[in-house]
Amino acid sequence: MPKILDYDHLEFFVGNAKQAAYYYRMAFGFRLTAVAGLETGVRDRASYLLEQGTIRFVLTTPLGPEHPAADHHKLHGDGVRSVALLVDDVPGMYRQTTANGAKGIQEPTELTGPDGSVQIASVATYGDTIHTFIDRSKYTGIFLPGYQPVEKDTLSRPANLQLVDHVVGNVEWHSMEKWVEYYERVFGFHKFWSVDDKQLYTEYSALRSTVVADPTERVKFPINEPAKAKRKSQIEEYVDYYRSAGVQHVAMHTENIIETVTKLRENGVEFLRIPSSYYETLEQRVGKIDEDVKTLARLGVLVDRDEYGYLLQLFTKPVEDRPTLFLEVIQRKGGRSFGLGNFKALFEAIERDQAARGNLTE
Repeated sequence: MPKILDYDHLEFFVGNAKQAAYYYRMAFGFRLTAVAGLETGVRDRASYLLEQGTIRFVLTTPLGPEHPAADHHKLHGDGVRSVALLVDDVPGMYRQTTANGAKGIQEPTELTGPDGSVQIASVATYGDTIHTFIDRSKYTGIFLPGYQPVEKDTLSRPANLQLVDHVVGNVEWHSMEKWVEYYERVFGFHKFWSVDDKQLYTEYSALRSTVVADPTERVKFPINEPAKAKRKSQIEEYVDYYRSAGVQHVAMHTENIIETVTKLRENGVEFLRIPSSYYETLEQRVGKIDEDVKTLARLGVLVDRDEYGYLLQLFTKPVEDRPTLFLEVIQRKGGRSFGLGNFKALFEAIERDQAARGNLTE
């Protein structure tokens, strides 16, 4: 049976990859390690490979209206096109997933270059998002054929982000269960964690969420849908502005969230504002923690505990003008859940920003 080994990379279709790469390097500390484009013999797009720890972001801009990224960007704005997965058998994974009902996007293909070959294929998931399967076991070069390495990035401001923890998708009304079943049937994932609108709600909005995971539980995809409430939820706002289901946020793990968030704030990253009242009863809610509560309050870091330990997390504001994609910084100190105890404070922070945008409507 073919196996999913890990996240490989996330590819973003963006309006201007050169400028977006500058932002992610200066603000989030990614290193520019390779490029593909006219200078490397690629005629239809420009792509920038950014890395930090084991996280890989690929930022791609079309060089003409014929490239699929052109229509994607026109509809969605900047957003995640592909959540790529490292697998041990690309043809086998493609055969298995399409036999189980996935729509094939790219049949298994071998990309070759001076440094060997990479096998690649892709299938569809929610909205216009795809999963790309990659096997690079016979490749010794930088990323993929067609990319040339960048010797040194003098702009990057590293922030010790280490790996992708999870990737969250927002889907339309009454479709979460359909997509949970899709991942179970197509990929052999299982339900890892779930909450409903009796747990995830504020005075104004609510949602339901289920996390699916691969058999090793290394790869996890929370899937959110809106639930009935007084006003428009952030899930509805996302779908309205993204014009479909899509990746809402990418969570990136660090071993020291205080150092990482301090650096990111110095770099100009904008985070959601958490009220000081959240920290007044923090230790009563989560018990004793290693970190200084005053420091967490100054940085706006949230804390939640489950039976395995606790986690610390913080969410950026949207990283483009449309209120769609954002990023999460997370540190797990044993905790395996996704911050249920923080959702009320998080939602209220998001609602304050929604109200400022005029989108917290009936």
